[in-house]
Amino acid sequence: MIFPTLSDIQSAHKRIKPFIHQTPVLTSQQLNKIFDCVLFFKCENFQRVGAFKFRGATNAVLQLTDNEKKSGVVTHSSGNHAAALALAATMNGVKPYIVMPESAPVVKKNAVAGYGAEITFCKPTLQAREETTRIIIEKTGATLVHPYDNFNVICGQGTAAMELLDEIKGLDIVVAPIGGGGLMSGTSTAVKNTNDKIKVVGAEPLNANDAWKSFTTGILTPSVNPLTVADGLLTSLSELTFSIVRKNVDQIFTVKEESIVECMLLVWERMKIIIEPSSATVLAAVKENPDYFRGKKTGLIISGGNVDFRKLPF
Repeated sequence: MIFPTLSDIQSAHKRIKPFIHQTPVLTSQQLNKIFDCVLFFKCENFQRVGAFKFRGATNAVLQLTDNEKKSGVVTHSSGNHAAALALAATMNGVKPYIVMPESAPVVKKNAVAGYGAEITFCKPTLQAREETTRIIIEKTGATLVHPYDNFNVICGQGTAAMELLDEIKGLDIVVAPIGGGGLMSGTSTAVKNTNDKIKVVGAEPLNANDAWKSFTTGILTPSVNPLTVADGLLTSLSELTFSIVRKNVDQIFTVKEESIVECMLLVWERMKIIIEPSSATVLAAVKENPDYFRGKKTGLIISGGNVDFRKLPF
């Protein structure tokens, strides 16, 4: 198993820079006061397609061979990675095939179609997603770009934390959401190889706490029927992301549903920016663990802002 290095992430950044937005880092005096620490929000909700996923998808597409480009790319995803891969592929003249569960939010289905993907819908189970993807690969020869179990995707995701560390010096802690672990793998690699004194913390819904279980027991434990408002964090770690998380992450905090919703609303109200529930887990981790963060200079990776306005949780 080959782990990404800081230089892999730096190379990815150079490669994707012409295509991505260098997203802003925002602060809020009000939130600093409420939580009694200094918070820096790395706003990937302002990334193309509204999520950090565009970084990893772009890095993966840019490293395809000419032959691979001719056959297209395929992935299974309920939302942000699907949109990211569809746009990254289309921008580079590559055909994107996307497998989506029928239960995916309408706003995400529409976005993926809008970015030029050929969508195949399937039952909302991992087995159905993987089986449908396999059929498409057999039929088209498309290259699988997995949402997180992919070296090039992980390197791309790590560029957000790299930008954060370049801009804000002297951070004590960096927090990122954890679902399949692609963002956390890239983030923790970037942080620990820049300054290993900085604590790396994962934020995960209590109702989808497979990463926390895996991390605390040392045994990879997939999640079973997770039910959380943070729909971007329903997936389980892979062998690769679990290995990287075990090596680099200091702590995983699980957060309650009501904290996720409360923190999402708080950011909308106080900062006037739209974040999705998965992004709100990082602030929820601060809210539920005040002693850990008190007085600390903390970077929060805001993973995305794709919300179905017809189905708000508040």
